[in-house]
Order: sequence, then structure tokens, then C-alpha cells
Amino acid sequence: MLKKIFTISSLLIAAAVLPLSAQTNLKDAKLKTEQENEVKTNDLTRPKVDITLADIWKDYKFYSKSVSGLNSMNDGLHYTVLENGENGKSIVKYAYSTGEKVAVLVDAKDLSIDGKNLSIDAYEFSADENKVLIATEKESIYRRSWKARHFIYDITDKTTLQLSEGDKEMYASFSPSGSKVAYVKANNLFYKDFTNGNEIQVSKDGEYNHIINGASDWVYEEELELSKAFEWSPNGGSIAFYRFDESAVKQWNMKMYDGLYPSETRFKYPKAGEENAKVAIKIYHLKNQQTVSVKISNDYEYLPSIQWTHNPNELAVMSTNRHQNELHINLVDAKSGESQSIHKETSDTYIEMPFDVYFTKDQNNFIIQSEKSGYRHLYMYNMKGELTNQITKGNWPVTKFYGYDETTGLLYFQSAESSPMNRDVYRIGKTGKGKTKLSEKEGTNDADFSNGFKYFINYYTNANTPNYITLNGIDGSVIRILEDNEKLNNHLKRYNMSEKTFFNFKTSEGVVLNAWKILPPNFDKNKKYPVFLTIYGGPGSQTVTNAWGGQNYFWHQLLAEKGYIVVSVDNRGTGARGVEFKKVTYKQLGKYETEDQIEAAKYFASLPYVNSKRIGVQGWSYGGYMSSLCLLKGAAYFKAAIAVAPVTNWRYYDSIYTERYMQTPQENETGYDDNSPINHVEKLEGKYLLVHGTADDNVHFQNTTEMINALVKADKQFDLAIYPNKNHGIYGGNTRYHLYKKMTDFLLENL
Repeated sequence: MLKKIFTISSLLIAAAVLPLSAQTNLKDAKLKTEQENEVKTNDLTRPKVDITLADIWKDYKFYSKSVSGLNSMNDGLHYTVLENGENGKSIVKYAYSTGEKVAVLVDAKDLSIDGKNLSIDAYEFSADENKVLIATEKESIYRRSWKARHFIYDITDKTTLQLSEGDKEMYASFSPSGSKVAYVKANNLFYKDFTNGNEIQVSKDGEYNHIINGASDWVYEEELELSKAFEWSPNGGSIAFYRFDESAVKQWNMKMYDGLYPSETRFKYPKAGEENAKVAIKIYHLKNQQTVSVKISNDYEYLPSIQWTHNPNELAVMSTNRHQNELHINLVDAKSGESQSIHKETSDTYIEMPFDVYFTKDQNNFIIQSEKSGYRHLYMYNMKGELTNQITKGNWPVTKFYGYDETTGLLYFQSAESSPMNRDVYRIGKTGKGKTKLSEKEGTNDADFSNGFKYFINYYTNANTPNYITLNGIDGSVIRILEDNEKLNNHLKRYNMSEKTFFNFKTSEGVVLNAWKILPPNFDKNKKYPVFLTIYGGPGSQTVTNAWGGQNYFWHQLLAEKGYIVVSVDNRGTGARGVEFKKVTYKQLGKYETEDQIEAAKYFASLPYVNSKRIGVQGWSYGGYMSSLCLLKGAAYFKAAIAVAPVTNWRYYDSIYTERYMQTPQENETGYDDNSPINHVEKLEGKYLLVHGTADDNVHFQNTTEMINALVKADKQFDLAIYPNKNHGIYGGNTRYHLYKKMTDFLLENL
């Protein structure tokens, strides 16, 4: 995601893992003395114990250690990390090959201004690595956006200079020379020139909830993964930036119950079929202080991304229509603002966003990912837009593009070639020859490459194995183990757990669906067990992957210990099985997905060890939408459902995500209405728990209030849990523990 490569859309994120902001509070101390000391690898004599909710959500006994925050340095031989010390956080340099500390580049004791020590929340080196841009007092805004106070630290003379006074800055970044820093403040773009100390205001019309310069609006951030909305030209002579005019976009008002009288958070949120912000690209030339407006010749609704080619006078602007089924790569003359389309991508349904382009340094070619063959693959074109070659081929998708080593002509990528449930790391020549698998273990492998592609860190898990992280040579050979989670693995031997296993089954329509299951410990095939189905099901997503499931894995183990068979099924519409399987849901979200999950319930009910009268379902976000539809449309097969932060009518969700898959409500009225849970409440027979946070900026609390209205009108009883001031992730303090206890108790009472 951080490297702007193909990812699932944003609705998937909240339910799958503990939110990032919550993870950062989990220190190694959370592993507890019990995990550190009480279990020895060969001590299996004590009776096994059951998992408790407090183990998972209070004490975090199953926290899997990782390796993060490594920043590769220019030479590709060293990296830096933030390290805590008695004076605060320092930036420390290490060698990839040995793991040995080489130098302390920024010592916390030297980092102060006006006698006040600064804590490093984020940092960026200048191109020559002599200066460091440091962010402190960081505040999150939405999913990817944040603001902070920024300081420039000179490594040579150990001096610290504040970037700007007044409001906090967003997206501060060095110019290529390192002599300037551009940033956004109060909806305007600025830059600071350190050669003379001048602060230059590039735009002057920024106004909250009206005009944004250099940063994105809510929907671009959420659905196109665009938050920083400006880019320095390669020579630092120009800055290209977005200008959003969201004056006509309707405002969403969100109550915050934080005092005697609630306050309101107000922001512009374009719902399906409603007015979007008017978006334009501007190019500011520092030398003459002139701003040029970019002229896009094709009709467009969205500009998903901008990127300078390696020519400082040439900017690439991606444009797409509102349906997101026609995309252009436009080359812009930075001096005049005139443009021409050099590539056009079309689809009968939709093009996955964000759409990314890699321009080669020799300025002769560009590389894209396309699904035009039926699977997502890498293609190379020349700068006239002529296809040079298809680099990867096969009935499997490329799932990440890591980059191109122009010295060797090798590309590095991740794919699901071995199985839709697995991920492996590969390299391949630019002509499509010499493909080599670099990862060794079967499961899910991800990579973080050093500059120059000299080393990579391989992040490995499988369904029953937490993070196993190694430093690898560029040929895939393991140099050393960085983290094996041995203590956690030993700790898990104390618990009464079952292995997660994979299987598939065929529906009555002949569709083969992948699934996993966790059976109760000491499973007896002669008994009858209830089934708990955990679900997501959204476009391009997957729950059935051979990967570690984090905290939810242990909740599912807890339910298995209590006598439930826990299962998950990837319905039609989900990822890694090609365009035909994924895009069958176009213009009718919820239809085929629900049919497949009902088929899953029928399949489980047919098994001799399943109690067919006790099948329940739970999901979050898109999964909450799905669990609601399953209980309503599949009333004969599901006894209970939990819907957390669900969409209940796609008319309430944002324009970019919803219209990509559904077109607008004005064009596709039946598609919106036929599969909206609020239109099927009269079918409710089982037990229904509805959960939402009132400060959900993503799937608005409105979805739940309208569902309540429909249920009341239909005289249907239900259970409700509301979490004031909580966002889409519903976390913070005791919240996660309370929520999972609520869900567990509901299942024990009703399933």
C-alpha cells in the first residue's frame, strides 16, 4: 500500500487486524512474564489451557513480533531504524549484511530546540543524507493523513531548525537538492528555502471544506490512496500539485460526544451519485513564481495520480471517467500545461484503482499492471504508448510490483501463481524470461527491498505460523533470521488449539469455492457441532489465505474451544482467481456473494457432524453488509448474525468505491435496492446483533440508524451495541475487549 501498488479497496481493512494506531501501543512488555518465562520448548507435561478474551484483548499474550521501520539508505548496504533510549528516540545506522550497528546518525540527546527535547515520530533524509526532516507531535486525521510539527536536523553540525511557525504541517518533503522543503498548511501549499530562510506560499485560496491545495479530499485519500497531493520535479525547479474544489460537495456532520454539549466534526463526503470535488492539477515554477494549469484533453471525473517522468519538464497525469472503466496516461508539458494521452486502458466493467505507472530512467519505456488478459500482469510500453512486451503471463495474478532494477533489467514482484491462497516473491527479466522464485516457504511471503536491490527482507507467515522474518540476498538466499517468534510459538504450546486447514467445495451452480476451517479440539465426528462463519466477501478481497490471522485467529480458536466449528469462505467477487471470478458481481454487489455464502451454509448443513439448525455468521464493514444479507436472504439457513459497522444501502457509501462496482444509483436503481439489507428486513427470523461506532467517518453511523428504522417499521427485534466516538475500527482503551465479549456472549446465547 505504501508503495502505491495494486491493493484491495479500503472497506476491507478495519475488521481483519488490530488497527495500526492500536498496534503501536503494544510494547514488547505486553508479551508478559508468562510468555517470556513459563514455557520451555520441551515442557509439554502440563495440561493445556483454553484461550480467554483477556488473553487476546487485554494482556495481548499472542502479540506477534515483527520487524518494521527500516529505511534503506542510498548505498543499499545500510539501513536506519528508530531506537528508544534514556533520552528518547535516536536514528541508528546498521549494516544489512551483518546486522551490526554502524553509527548513531541522530542522537536523541542532541535533538532539541529552545531547550526542549524533540521526540521523533517520523523522519526523512535529504537526497545526500546530510539532513533529516523530523516530524514530532504527530496527529492522525483520517486513514492515511496526518499533521505534525517538523524540524530540520543537520547531521554534520548537529543543529536543529523549525520548519514553520503556527499550524502544524502536512506531508513535508525535501526537494531533490535538499535545500528546500514543501508542505501543506491550512489547505495551502508552501515551501521553505533554507538557503535564505524564506517561506514561500505557493497557493493562497485554500479554505477548509472549500478549497484544498497539495492535499487530498476524504474520498481520494480513502479510495485512491492519495493523501500527499504534490510532487517535486526531478530537478527541484517545479512543484506539481492537486487543487480540489469541494465547495459543491455535500457535508457530512459527525457528532462527538465529548462534553456537556456534543461537538461536531464536519467534512465533505461525496456519496454515490452525488457531486464530487472538481479536481485540477497545477504546476508551480519556482524561478518565475508562476503557476500553470494542466489541460487534460479527455473528459475525466477523477485524476487518480500524478508522477513526474525523469524529464523535469514532463509530468504524467492519470485520468479516468466517473465509471472508472476508461483510464488515460497523459503526458503534460510542464511549461505550457498542454497534454497528450499516450495510453488508454479500458474495461467492460471497471479498472482497479489506484492505477500506477513506473517510468524507466532512460525515459524510453513505462511499466504498468493490467488485467486485460484476464489476470493482472506486468506490461512494458514505449513512450509513444506502443506495447513493447507483456512481461508476466499465466492464469494467476501479480499481486504486488516491487520495482525494476534498471542496471540488471530485472523486475521484482509478488504473485499468487502457486495458489490463490499463497503469495510468493519472484524476479523476472524485462523480456519476460528468466522468472525465478525468491521465497522458499509455502504460505504468504512479502518483501521489502533495499535501494539498488542488493538485499530484501522476507516477511513470511502461514495460517498457523506467526511472523518469520529473514534478511535475504537478492538471489533469495537467507543471510540471517531477523525474527522467528520462538517465544510466542513456545507459548502457544500451552493452549488447547486446533490447526486451521483449507478445503474447497462445489456449489449447486458448479462454482468451486475455497474455504478454511478450525475444528474444536478433541473433535468427534460422531457429534453434532454448531458452525460459525466469519465473512468479508468484498471485491478483490480474500479471507481464505494461507496467512497469519492475528488477534482474530485467536478469537476463532477461542470459539472452537467452546465447541464451534469456525469457517470462512471466499465467494465470487473475491481476489486472486482472475477477472471473470472477481467481476461477476459488477452492478449487483451482494447478489452472487450472498448466494455463495448461502450455498456454503447448505454445504456445512449437509455434513454429518454439523448441527444444521445452528449456523451463524459474522462480518465487519463489507462483511457486516454480507452477514446481514445472509441472515435475511438466507433466513432458512442462518440462525444468528453479527454485523459490525455494516453498509446497509450502497446509496450511503462514497462515490469512488461504490460507483466503481455499481455505477450511480441514478443509472442502476435496481442494483442498489435489490441487495440492500434495509429492503429485506421483513425476512428476519434469526437473532441479529448490530454494532457501530458513532464517529465512523468511513461507513457512516447512518447505515445503522436506517437499518434500525427499517427493523422497527417491520416490527423485528434485534440487539444493538453502539460505541460513542469510535471510528470504523472500534478500538481504544477497553473497547476491543468489550466488543469481542459482546460478540462472544451473543453467540453463546443465540448459537
